Amino acid sequence: MRERWQDGGVWTIAGSLEPVPVLSRLDLVPAPVEAALKELDGADRVAVAEIDASLADTAEFCAHYGSPLEASANCVVVAGKRGGEIRYAACMVLATMRADVNGVIRKRLDARKASFAPMDEAVALTGMEYGGITPIGVPADWPILVSPEVAAAPELVVGSGIRGSKILIPGDVLMKLPGAEVLDLARVLEQ
Repeated sequence: MRERWQDGGVWTIAGSLEPVPVLSRLDLVPAPVEAALKELDGADRVAVAEIDASLADTAEFCAHYGSPLEASANCVVVAGKRGGEIRYAACMVLATMRADVNGVIRKRLDARKASFAPMDEAVALTGMEYGGITPIGVPADWPILVSPEVAAAPELVVGSGIRGSKILIPGDVLMKLPGAEVLDLARVLEQ
């Protein structure tokens, strides 16, 4: 258990991580994430922890650091196309769920076709590392579509924008990001 900077509680999902207040370690996030955190109401309730970059993928991260899979939320960048226009969204779902890209997300983006944005495109547009993309600091005109399970979570582990760290954040703080909206966009993964 690790110290939390809210309500005098603890980060129960930290496992063996050593979280510190994110505003004290902005060197662990890229520039777009740093800028967004400085503007985020509730950033004092957000932590960051340095990790081995080779263990950034969710399953490996959770197994190595002892953080529960059901407390990890993944950010996927979706590109919706209609005619010649492409609309992007950052979509947040629990690691135990799958984003409904061609159903709910496609309709929300008012697109004929939707798919995960190609890796090089997602990296170039966000200024973040693939495998570490976070909704914190995505382009201002993108909606941040958040599943109800993520929005309601008391504490989550999400990407930090780089593979060498993770952010710990309450769902209610995540929902304070500009453009964040709750959308029932996920379904449970088949076991």
